[in-house]
Amino acid sequence: MASKKKEPLRKCVVTQEMVPKKQLIRVVRNKEGEVFVDDTGKKNGRGAYLSNDQDTIEKARKTKVLNKHLNATVSDEIYDELLSKVSE
Repeated sequence: MASKKKEPLRKCVVTQEMVPKKQLIRVVRNKEGEVFVDDTGKKNGRGAYLSNDQDTIEKARKTKVLNKHLNATVSDEIYDELLSKVSE
């Protein structure tokens, strides 16, 4: 019996849904306090996951939920980058 590797689940900070990690976008704050979008999902730092969905990202921008999760100020450039990734 071959054991299927379990897919890692992560929770979207906006929708609170548990989703396979690959379907989410990770935003990271590193030790220096820089906030950036982590395409690899492996960068060091405090991470928060967002659903790969335009409405979710707009909601995150409005509610500033990433600021709370990352204990940092998330700039509009980050949200713009997220939105451009979603629309790809």
